[in-house]
Parts: sequence; structure tokens; C-alpha cells
Amino acid sequence: MPQRTVAVGSAQGLHARPATLFVQAATATGLPVTIAAEGKDPVNASSMLAVMTLGAKHGDEVTLTAEGEGADAALDSLAELLASELD
Repeated sequence: MPQRTVAVGSAQGLHARPATLFVQAATATGLPVTIAAEGKDPVNASSMLAVMTLGAKHGDEVTLTAEGEGADAALDSLAELLASELD
């Protein structure tokens, strides 16, 4: 299963706006995508509540996984999004 590890680039971490943009992008892939913060279980990347409960802050590393055709490209795009400043 393809995965990517990326540091959260948003200065305020995955709070409301960055989390919303990430969840929308993860949902748009049409693939089952998960996101996990260090020391926490993976959660559904299409769930706003689940992503917010990770409590990922600026610089925290998160791991994305996906399954299905196009998973590598989807993860590359999602990792690039998470690494950028979304505030």
C-alpha cells in the first residue's frame, strides 16, 4: 500500500481551514485515504472530525496511505498540499 510521510506546513497546523482543504482534496481522489500522526492510529482522511482530532501542529510529521488505481499520484498531490502554507 503506497504511503507518504510529510511535515505539516501550515503555521497553525491542521486546524479548521487547512483541515477543510485537505479533507476536500482527499475526498476528491475517490480513493480510501488515511492520515496518521505520530503515535496515533490512522483515521479516515475524508472525515473532517477525524482529521481535526489528530491535533497535528506545524512541523508534525503525518503519514498518508491510499489504496487503488492512482494512489501514488493522489498521495503525491495530498502530501504537497499538506506541506504548504494553507492559512
